[in-house]
Amino acid sequence: MSYPTVSAPYGFKPINRFDGMPYAGATNQYPVTSGQAVYNGQVLKFVNGGTVSPLAMTGNVSIYAVGVCVGVQYTNSSGQTVQAQYAPASGVTNVIAYVVNDPAAEFKVAVTDSAGAIVPVAGTILNTNVEGVTGTGDAATGNINSSIDGSTADDTATLLFRVTALVPETTTTAGLYTEVVVKFNGTWHQQLSTLGTATA
Repeated sequence: MSYPTVSAPYGFKPINRFDGMPYAGATNQYPVTSGQAVYNGQVLKFVNGGTVSPLAMTGNVSIYAVGVCVGVQYTNSSGQTVQAQYAPASGVTNVIAYVVNDPAAEFKVAVTDSAGAIVPVAGTILNTNVEGVTGTGDAATGNINSSIDGSTADDTATLLFRVTALVPETTTTAGLYTEVVVKFNGTWHQQLSTLGTATA
């Protein structure tokens, strides 16, 4: 049998909800912090003042996630309103991110090492907590190559993501998984936090 392959990470893709309900495409709109580029599939955080910025995901997190960006809107240098996959850090104004901020949302994501290279893992990664890999944005596609670091899988409560399902369609011939499904872990999502905006 021929299996599709995953050659590179592609960010976080919303697919459904942890409670079994389908993901209906709902988003909230948040202004983006001035001078910050944002990409499709990127995890964002709140900053003081109510804007959002990219969330660095290396190591145990100390700041809450607001959700995942699935597109943007901005005003270009000609005064036109543009809807796009990403917004550059300069040359545009009034940048708004469309964010999947439902704390029950689940996302399909590639499994990599800490440097972003695809490293398939065994099914024992299911029901563990994992660290995210921040990745870099691609202006040509508008996407970011974020992923999760499979080598960090354990019970550490301060890791940002929880692996909730495996993706069998892209297993290797050895039966290892190159993609999994995750949700934000515990109260590391802003909507589940009992505290206000925490800044890095």
